[in-house]
Amino acid sequence: MWRKATNLVVEAPAAPAAPASTPAAWRKTRRQGQAGATPTATATATISRTRMSTAQGLSITWSQLEVVVAVAMLLNCLVCQAARRAPPEPYYGRYIGDFTNFAHGIKGHIYAVDESTMFVKSFAYDGTGPDAFFWVGKTPRPSPDGYIIPYPEEYTGVDPPILQAHNKTDIILRLPMGKRIKDIRWLSVWCRRFTVDFGEVFIPPNLDIPKPRVLPEFKRLAHGLRSSNISVLDAKTFYIPNLHYDGAGPDAYFWVGNGSEPNIMGIKVPNEVGSLEPLRGYQGEDIEIQLPGSLTVYDIDWLAVWCVEYRHNFGHVYIPRDMDVPPALGQTKITTTTTPRPVYSNCREILPNKLQVKWELQGEYLQIELFGRITEDQYMAFGLSGANGRAQMSQSDVVVAFYDTNARVFRAEDYFISDLSQCDGQRGACPDERIGARNDVHVLSGDRKNGVTSIRYKRLLQTNEVIYDSAIPIDREVSVIAAIGPLNARKEANAHSHTASDHNQEDIRINFSARNDHSCKSSLYEVKDESGPRPWPTRKIEGVRKFRASIGPTGGKRGYTAITGVPSWGIAWYVNDLLIPEITVERGLNYEFTIEGGSDPAQPARYHPFYITDSPEGGLGQKMGLEARKQKAYAGVEYDEDGNAIPTAAGRYCEWEHLTVDRSAEIETFEEYVKTLAFKCEDGEPGYLNWTVPMNAPDQLYYQCFTHNNLGWKINVVDMGASGGSVGSRGLVVYIISTVFGLVATRLLRTGHVLA
Repeated sequence: MWRKATNLVVEAPAAPAAPASTPAAWRKTRRQGQAGATPTATATATISRTRMSTAQGLSITWSQLEVVVAVAMLLNCLVCQAARRAPPEPYYGRYIGDFTNFAHGIKGHIYAVDESTMFVKSFAYDGTGPDAFFWVGKTPRPSPDGYIIPYPEEYTGVDPPILQAHNKTDIILRLPMGKRIKDIRWLSVWCRRFTVDFGEVFIPPNLDIPKPRVLPEFKRLAHGLRSSNISVLDAKTFYIPNLHYDGAGPDAYFWVGNGSEPNIMGIKVPNEVGSLEPLRGYQGEDIEIQLPGSLTVYDIDWLAVWCVEYRHNFGHVYIPRDMDVPPALGQTKITTTTTPRPVYSNCREILPNKLQVKWELQGEYLQIELFGRITEDQYMAFGLSGANGRAQMSQSDVVVAFYDTNARVFRAEDYFISDLSQCDGQRGACPDERIGARNDVHVLSGDRKNGVTSIRYKRLLQTNEVIYDSAIPIDREVSVIAAIGPLNARKEANAHSHTASDHNQEDIRINFSARNDHSCKSSLYEVKDESGPRPWPTRKIEGVRKFRASIGPTGGKRGYTAITGVPSWGIAWYVNDLLIPEITVERGLNYEFTIEGGSDPAQPARYHPFYITDSPEGGLGQKMGLEARKQKAYAGVEYDEDGNAIPTAAGRYCEWEHLTVDRSAEIETFEEYVKTLAFKCEDGEPGYLNWTVPMNAPDQLYYQCFTHNNLGWKINVVDMGASGGSVGSRGLVVYIISTVFGLVATRLLRTGHVLA
């Protein structure tokens, strides 16, 4: 009933729509709707009095009349309430302006969706520019001194794709590298090759951009329901951190509606995985949920956990009436700390201790996850054999999966192997896309830890490419092949070794429709890797109060990845000339860091502000929303009035550079490896960070780079006096007393006094 009332407001001609760019206008509309409630209520009362004066001639009782009047007043209240709450539809965010066209028919209306996202309504471009991109910068006018906003956001390859033709396309643009709209002055369609501006729009100064809204936690009423502060991320999305609920309610759901308290006139909201099943139990999990259909936060008064069967409210939070949150245009990705990895009933170990394959049939798709003990310069391949009944590479249809160290993404590429030769663009072991076909493989996720790379992907059982793709049968067994080998400079598969550990020599058959085909005896994570060079031991620093942090190489297979178990970015922090040492600090003591990781944000490859966090990954500056809230900064970061993280510990750029090439693989010790490096610094002053360790600091923290992931390592936090080499509280007192006594004695001797 209350949703119908809301629709009445949207369609009512008496309420003119304000421009989407002016929040004050729709707030004023709300007030006008509120003021307009009195005449309507008076009219209702007049009608009621007229009916009462003629009640004797009607077959209606006083109690029935009271119900009719109450319902009419409720409908009127909801109409007025909706009129003063909802922004005008359609709502795209804060209006920035329209593109000014200079060439190639550039058109579009641009809106600020949130602090890092823009929406281009009805974008038009003829697509004939040779090297055109969406381009932003902070110079007075569009110029080569800018950077690309990749579109589409997800792409394969090292470089973003060139902008294609569009005719009234709605486009979401997300600024890269943690950049925000307030950091730029214009958006352009720019030809990089000829440095030509095809069309531009300028960002108005002091633009009031919609922002997420933080609400209180759930009110705690029953079944142990509680949470931390809930956030409204956009007009349809709630972020509920640290959610606790015992799961004992027989018919409980996320529930939204109108009124002063949660009631039966509500609507179910799907849980974090989109299900409308009764809620399970939660134990401190962070989740996001989205309102169903066309419902938005402007249509509701509260969010609750409600038991439908017993009409009981377990807890709720109220929705304010003065919100100005981002529109829901699909820019908010639903994430959860508890999204489970798929549980596969099928697993085969194709290459002993090297490669495992897990799979599951999902309708017309086959979902596969490969687990391989491979290095960063290797691939793992799996697919259908070129001949049924034996393992044959020629004429086979395989997927080559690997971690792209250049683009820093996990990739799975559709390959057709026509011949046992390197791909020449027509024949050989070629990616389908390189020979004019299509990559029919969709990467779902990837991970790399403890020497094991896992990549999950899916592919249609039957594609539309008869020449390069083989249909995957589900009514019988089929011969499969697998291999591990090196990647070439193009990030394509090179020939593998012809040993039993690098490819299957015997015929292996799988029925992909089978269930419980599980012959994997153990996880590859449990396999001890005895190949390759021996890693360097982790260096440790204790009892030191001053540190110098600069940049250097990761030490190949012996260094960063071997120490941390995660892929390196190619560079890492060197602290006191040691590669990512573990640092031990004491609570309550002060420590001084000299920072030499770069101070120019315009050179992202040489801009590494230093900060201390509880995140083993770091990179706070490139994280938004839920990801940013997952970590806490303890030093090196300040927050502006909008809650944006600002790095404070940045200085000149100093780096340990290779004298020739990386020789880490052939050098047994880190001390000898350092001799192959040269320390070089750019002009400028270093940055400084003074940090007093909080008394409530956790036992494990990390020093990291603000702008990039995985550059630092552990800080072990102990109580005062507990670290090796520390003076300790008692020793510190003795030290102070002896120092003072020595100074007094020296002064007396200088003035001629003699101690008796």
